[in-house]
Amino acid sequence: MLGRRNASIQPRPTPDAEMERAIHPSLQQIVDLKLVESGEKERLKELLIERLVECGWKDEMKTLCREFARKKGRDTVTVHELVKVITPKGRASVPDSVKAEMLQRIRSFLASAAT
Repeated sequence: MLGRRNASIQPRPTPDAEMERAIHPSLQQIVDLKLVESGEKERLKELLIERLVECGWKDEMKTLCREFARKKGRDTVTVHELVKVITPKGRASVPDSVKAEMLQRIRSFLASAAT
């Protein structure tokens, strides 16, 4: 019984990780906020979609999804399973040229925002 009582005594909680991030945002969070506030994030997202369609990436992902659903069984596959299987393949198959263009656009935005 004594062991049980000691086990229920908890040390004072430390600040929540979310609170810590709000107080000290990471560089990534700051960049994301600037992109959102300026509307640039939405423009970049539209450009990314356009580039992925142009290079055939979107069609390739559709094909992978259909193949997975066919193999697993259309009635038994869940969206969660599909996302879990396709996401790594999708990220790995984005053309380097598209990644480089997006990175350059973000760098240009940050350079113009810093001046």
